[in-house]
Amino acid sequence: MAPKTPTRKRAAKALTPSQIPDKLYFRIGDVSQMCAVPAYVLRFWESEFPQLKPNKGGTGQRLYRRRDVENVLTIKRLLYDEGYTIPGARQALKDEQKQHAAELPFAERGRNLQMDKQMQKLRKELREILEMLSSKAPVTQLTSSRLRQRPKPQAVPSPERNLFQQ
Repeated sequence: MAPKTPTRKRAAKALTPSQIPDKLYFRIGDVSQMCAVPAYVLRFWESEFPQLKPNKGGTGQRLYRRRDVENVLTIKRLLYDEGYTIPGARQALKDEQKQHAAELPFAERGRNLQMDKQMQKLRKELREILEMLSSKAPVTQLTSSRLRQRPKPQAVPSPERNLFQQ
């Protein structure tokens, strides 16, 4: 019987952004495998890079979106391949995102501005609703362009009631 030779674990090869599976959310273990980075490194990077903020589910499990995975791959490239320090990589990532935003077509930037205006309008309306709910004044005394008191529905006599009364 031949002696067993120790086998080395092969270093996992990180994916490119185009190879990321088309899923809505990824767990930290999945991201760790895809990016060939230990999970504890991902957790550390979350504290160092404000751009990396995965959502947390009801159980506290980190849920990374595709954009987060792309950010992890970019951070890894900056730190490991290009030799940046963490503060340098943080600044380079910020600069890359600014440059990417500047490269957006003018029409898309206009759409973003229009969406911002719509969001501001929605926030204002939600604040009005919150004020209305938190105040003790009746609904009719509050003035709002969109919020009006609905008329009370009229009671309709049921046909069964008429049968028994005859």
